[in-house]
Amino acid sequence: MIDLLDEALPWIKALHIIGVIAWMAGLLYLPRLFVYHTAAAPGSETSETFKVMERRLLRAIMNPAMIAVFLTGGLILMTAGGPEWDQGWFLVKLACAVGLLALHMMMARWRRQFADDANTRSDKFYRVVNEAPTVLMITIVIMAVVKPF
Repeated sequence: MIDLLDEALPWIKALHIIGVIAWMAGLLYLPRLFVYHTAAAPGSETSETFKVMERRLLRAIMNPAMIAVFLTGGLILMTAGGPEWDQGWFLVKLACAVGLLALHMMMARWRRQFADDANTRSDKFYRVVNEAPTVLMITIVIMAVVKPF
């Protein structure tokens, strides 16, 4: 099984990167939709349009991409070329990936609140949240490419 994974490693890595790109696109776009949604009156046509956009983004793009990221990441760890668990850069990268997962889950909860017309947060809150995935992504890329420690 491990030999088969080793042979498939370039494809697994490619799928991992594709998943990361799709997931990050959603993590960066959904809070921006929330910013605009806060300005729409609950029950308005605009609000209902945002609800559809947010639901489709989360369910059709973000959830499958997140699953692909963690599935392919796990497969990479199972190969001979995968990183060692005691390498500092890898632990930081993994912690940041868990941070992205936590953000994803919070965004899913906020989306449900918007769907129920129960949002209590301001556009400023979502503007700040919009920066968190960027910081985590930058850290992940630096850890994976530079491997500073």
